[in-house]
Amino acid sequence: MSLKTAPAQLTAADAELRGQYLREVLALLYPQCSTDDPGAPKVAEYLVIPDARRPKLLVPMGSRRVAVAAVRRFTEPQSRLAKLKRDAVVMALRSGTWPALLRDRVRLSAGLGESGDSIDDFLRETLGTELSLSVHIGPARANRKPVLQLLDPSGKTIGFAKLGTGPLTRRLVRAETAALTALSHVKLTTVTVPSVLHAGQWRGHQVLVQSPLPIWQPREPLTSRRLVEAMLEVASACGTTQGWLATSPYWADLRSRLAQLTDHEDGVALDNAARRLVEHCSDLGLRYGAWHGDWAPWNMANVADALLVWDWERFTTGVPLGFDALHHDLQKRLQTGVEPREAVEQTVRNAGGLLSHFSVVPDSAEITALLYLVDLAARYLTDRQAESGARLGVLGTWLLPVLVERVGRL
Repeated sequence: MSLKTAPAQLTAADAELRGQYLREVLALLYPQCSTDDPGAPKVAEYLVIPDARRPKLLVPMGSRRVAVAAVRRFTEPQSRLAKLKRDAVVMALRSGTWPALLRDRVRLSAGLGESGDSIDDFLRETLGTELSLSVHIGPARANRKPVLQLLDPSGKTIGFAKLGTGPLTRRLVRAETAALTALSHVKLTTVTVPSVLHAGQWRGHQVLVQSPLPIWQPREPLTSRRLVEAMLEVASACGTTQGWLATSPYWADLRSRLAQLTDHEDGVALDNAARRLVEHCSDLGLRYGAWHGDWAPWNMANVADALLVWDWERFTTGVPLGFDALHHDLQKRLQTGVEPREAVEQTVRNAGGLLSHFSVVPDSAEITALLYLVDLAARYLTDRQAESGARLGVLGTWLLPVLVERVGRL
């Protein structure tokens, strides 16, 4: 069996891909506007942070208070160095010394488009309020989409908007809308999720505006007990079931997804591994419930009275209990710099402890972990993450070898 490594064209620098995406996003949000006509009426102007070569955030100009809030409240840094950089930008904006630090701007001028043609105008009319927006420029991923922070003139964050602009991202935005709508009918006591402020379309793009979660509140240390309680609450939010793996709706759905991937070498390897896995434990009884789908450290914040969790676009019901715990463990290892293949190995080795709170008996823990890897790999291949240039898009370099080897030992 041959497991491929990343083709050369996927090793392009993240900065180059971000710069290209910046141009694409501006053309999408401000159709028919120009960035090279200083004489035309201005539509919008942004500071590019940290700079135009490595854009990560566009901050609206015009109000120092709004600009500071846009930087402080968009997201919470994941490292001490990132926090220091964020705080330096905030200080420069507050003191007025930002021109020495932030030299790159984007000015959008009125072109051939009619009045009211921009995303700003659409959101102001839809929400019935004056607002400015900041724009997040994320790393290359198949599911990358424009994410906008909406701020009122006082600097208060009034919401976040996501735009689905292609088949995959439109589906994900619709899925998150459905997930948040479903969860709004569930009494959650441990987890706080956003609410839907608006869902619809703009110029053919799927739009979701959701309420902000107060991630800027002081953080509290997150205990493993609180994290497990939150994951258990989500797992049972839509009810749980129990049954044999081979005859479960979960396996039927996963098998259908795998069947769509067999035109790809990695897809064939994944399908073969999954079938061997299920044949080995066809009479295994599992419990099934919901999972967030991307419960990673950067998608949550623990504050005094709540565990805030966002990015619900992968929320799914009817999966083996414990998937969220496995996913969080793997993503945390990757975030801290563990070599990807070793991170997968460590997560599988620790499956017993990770799943002990989810009524998964020790004999079933490794099977559940391997099912999780199959599910995650199917997502990566379906989304075509490798073709998008995602850092871990090529599964043959990290996830698939561990899965194939582990299944072969059963």
